[in-house]
Amino acid sequence: MTLLVALFGAAGAAARYLVDHAIRSRFPTRFPVATTVVNLTGSFLLGLLVGVGLTGDWRVLAGVGFCGGYTTFSTAMVETLALPGTRERALNLVGMFAGCLLAVAAGAGLGHLAANLPTG
Repeated sequence: MTLLVALFGAAGAAARYLVDHAIRSRFPTRFPVATTVVNLTGSFLLGLLVGVGLTGDWRVLAGVGFCGGYTTFSTAMVETLALPGTRERALNLVGMFAGCLLAVAAGAGLGHLAANLPTG
Protein backbone atom coordinates (compact mmCIF):
# COMPACT_ATOMS: atom_id res chain seq x y z
CA MET A 1 0.00 0.00 0.00
CA THR A 2 2.85 2.39 0.82
CA LEU A 3 4.28 2.03 -2.67
CA LEU A 4 0.86 2.74 -4.22
CA VAL A 5 0.43 5.88 -2.09
CA ALA A 6 3.89 6.99 -3.24
CA LEU A 7 2.99 6.36 -6.89
CA PHE A 8 -0.28 8.28 -6.56
CA GLY A 9 1.64 11.05 -4.79
CA ALA A 10 4.13 11.16 -7.66
CA ALA A 11 1.25 11.46 -10.12
CA GLY A 12 -0.17 14.32 -8.04
CA ALA A 13 3.19 16.08 -7.93
CA ALA A 14 3.57 15.71 -11.71
CA ALA A 15 0.06 17.11 -12.21
CA ARG A 16 0.92 20.02 -9.92
CA TYR A 17 4.03 20.75 -11.96
CA LEU A 18 2.08 20.72 -15.23
CA VAL A 19 -0.71 22.96 -13.91
CA ASP A 20 1.77 25.31 -12.22
CA HIS A 21 3.88 25.59 -15.38
CA ALA A 22 0.85 26.19 -17.62
CA ILE A 23 -0.48 28.97 -15.39
CA ARG A 24 2.89 30.66 -14.80
CA SER A 25 3.63 30.73 -18.52
CA ARG A 26 0.27 32.38 -19.26
CA PHE A 27 0.05 34.70 -16.24
CA PRO A 28 3.51 35.90 -15.24
CA THR A 29 2.99 37.77 -11.97
CA ARG A 30 4.62 38.05 -8.55
CA PHE A 31 1.37 37.04 -6.90
CA PRO A 32 1.27 33.24 -6.48
CA VAL A 33 -1.65 32.60 -8.83
CA ALA A 34 -0.46 29.14 -9.90
CA THR A 35 -0.06 27.82 -6.35
CA THR A 36 -3.44 29.26 -5.42
CA VAL A 37 -5.12 27.54 -8.39
CA VAL A 38 -3.42 24.24 -7.52
CA ASN A 39 -4.53 24.43 -3.89
CA LEU A 40 -8.08 25.46 -4.79
CA THR A 41 -8.52 22.69 -7.35
CA GLY A 42 -6.89 20.13 -5.04
CA SER A 43 -9.19 21.14 -2.19
CA PHE A 44 -12.21 20.89 -4.48
CA LEU A 45 -11.13 17.44 -5.69
CA LEU A 46 -10.57 16.18 -2.16
CA GLY A 47 -13.98 17.49 -1.11
CA LEU A 48 -15.54 15.80 -4.13
CA LEU A 49 -13.93 12.47 -3.27
CA VAL A 50 -15.20 12.70 0.30
CA GLY A 51 -18.62 13.86 -0.87
CA VAL A 52 -19.15 10.89 -3.19
CA GLY A 53 -18.31 8.62 -0.30
CA LEU A 54 -14.97 7.26 -1.47
CA THR A 55 -13.69 5.01 1.30
CA GLY A 56 -10.98 2.53 2.12
CA ASP A 57 -7.84 2.12 0.07
CA TRP A 58 -9.11 4.26 -2.81
CA ARG A 59 -9.73 7.17 -0.46
CA VAL A 60 -6.19 6.84 0.88
CA LEU A 61 -4.69 6.56 -2.60
CA ALA A 62 -6.65 9.46 -4.05
CA GLY A 63 -6.73 11.67 -0.97
CA VAL A 64 -3.41 11.14 0.75
CA GLY A 65 -1.54 10.07 -2.38
CA PHE A 66 -2.73 12.12 -5.33
CA CYS A 67 -4.24 15.14 -3.56
CA GLY A 68 -1.40 15.20 -1.03
CA GLY A 69 1.15 15.23 -3.84
CA TYR A 70 -0.84 17.76 -5.88
CA THR A 71 -1.54 20.41 -3.25
CA THR A 72 1.22 22.34 -1.55
CA PHE A 73 1.09 24.16 1.76
CA SER A 74 4.84 24.68 2.02
CA THR A 75 5.17 26.36 -1.38
CA ALA A 76 2.20 28.57 -0.56
CA MET A 77 3.90 29.72 2.65
CA VAL A 78 7.25 30.39 0.94
CA GLU A 79 5.53 32.34 -1.82
CA THR A 80 3.51 34.28 0.75
CA LEU A 81 6.66 35.34 2.57
CA ALA A 82 8.18 36.41 -0.75
CA LEU A 83 5.36 38.88 -1.41
CA PRO A 84 6.50 42.48 -1.04
CA GLY A 85 4.27 43.74 1.75
CA THR A 86 2.14 42.84 4.73
CA ARG A 87 -1.07 43.65 2.88
CA GLU A 88 -0.19 41.33 -0.01
CA ARG A 89 0.81 38.57 2.41
CA ALA A 90 -2.41 38.89 4.40
CA LEU A 91 -4.50 38.94 1.22
CA ASN A 92 -2.80 35.81 -0.05
CA LEU A 93 -3.14 33.93 3.25
CA VAL A 94 -6.76 34.84 3.89
CA GLY A 95 -7.71 34.35 0.25
CA MET A 96 -6.05 30.96 0.01
CA PHE A 97 -7.42 29.62 3.29
CA ALA A 98 -10.93 30.92 2.71
CA GLY A 99 -10.88 29.83 -0.92
CA CYS A 100 -9.68 26.33 -0.05
CA LEU A 101 -12.35 25.97 2.64
CA LEU A 102 -15.02 27.05 0.18
CA ALA A 103 -13.59 24.77 -2.52
CA VAL A 104 -13.56 21.69 -0.29
CA ALA A 105 -17.11 22.47 0.87
CA ALA A 106 -18.29 22.95 -2.72
CA GLY A 107 -16.62 19.72 -3.80
CA ALA A 108 -18.11 17.80 -0.89
CA GLY A 109 -21.55 19.24 -1.56
CA LEU A 110 -21.39 18.44 -5.27
CA GLY A 111 -20.05 14.97 -4.55
CA HIS A 112 -22.82 14.33 -2.05
CA LEU A 113 -25.43 15.46 -4.57
CA ALA A 114 -23.92 13.27 -7.29
CA ALA A 115 -23.76 10.26 -5.00
CA ASN A 116 -27.41 10.67 -4.06
CA LEU A 117 -28.94 11.21 -7.49
CA PRO A 118 -31.99 9.07 -8.03
CA THR A 119 -31.35 6.13 -10.30
CA GLY A 120 -33.68 4.58 -12.66
